[in-house]
Amino acid sequence: MGRCAAQWSGSGPTGMPKIAIVAALEREVSGVTRSWNRVERQYGGRRFVFLERDDMVVVWGGIGVEAARRAAEAVITLYHPPLVQSVGFAGALDAALQIGDVFMPAVVIDARDGSRVEIDSASGSWQGRSSLVTFTAVAGVRQKASLAQAYGAQAVDMEAAGVAAAACAHGIRFSAMKVISDDLNFEMPHLARFIDPSGRFRTASFAAFVAPRPWLWKRVAMLAGNSRMAARVLGEHLERYWQELSLPSEGIAGPPSSKQPGPEAAATSGLSAGGRE
Repeated sequence: MGRCAAQWSGSGPTGMPKIAIVAALEREVSGVTRSWNRVERQYGGRRFVFLERDDMVVVWGGIGVEAARRAAEAVITLYHPPLVQSVGFAGALDAALQIGDVFMPAVVIDARDGSRVEIDSASGSWQGRSSLVTFTAVAGVRQKASLAQAYGAQAVDMEAAGVAAAACAHGIRFSAMKVISDDLNFEMPHLARFIDPSGRFRTASFAAFVAPRPWLWKRVAMLAGNSRMAARVLGEHLERYWQELSLPSEGIAGPPSSKQPGPEAAATSGLSAGGRE
């Protein structure tokens, strides 16, 4: 099992961000980054949009593990942060995880080869021993059950392992913060055909596909509502988390202390949204 745990004193080179955030889609973080400085830069023959504020920089790289790794490589090379974090939505593999729960894994598993990256537990015992598995496709109900059984993970995403791989390759710290946007029994619509090779979601094409199929409307509406709630919760949690990071302290702050589940808490969600989608 690999470990991304290079120690950080809480400060970095002058003018460099303390933390870089890699998301898949802009809408995952737009609630907290609307007023940030927007910068477009080139890396590896691709154009990336970076959002900057104080000691933080955010980039969204697209859906999928390879898109996430490309974005992580870009932000690490261009900004030299001591910490990179995979942030965004995840699906529940444990029935105890509900829509809007914030999930901070201690282990990230790459389903392509079974490799694991252990996140430094010294940054907070609140992480427990929860696991997030990164899968190469949108997981439906049957696939979620298979992933839970195969890897013993509590949640699934499509990007974290790519960000972890980039962080480890550069010898910097890695962590992940996910919000559950679909629970264990929610059957996701067929989305794969609407994700282009660069990881962008073709929203207009998906809407045109759904429009003449009324049997999909309810499920798509539920997914949209779940995503809006997850984005709101993630934005609120990130803002508090970043505020704690900016406080004078040594090392990396843990998540907001208002709710800290014990290690026995199901799937160790870091914070409940206080409601359900």
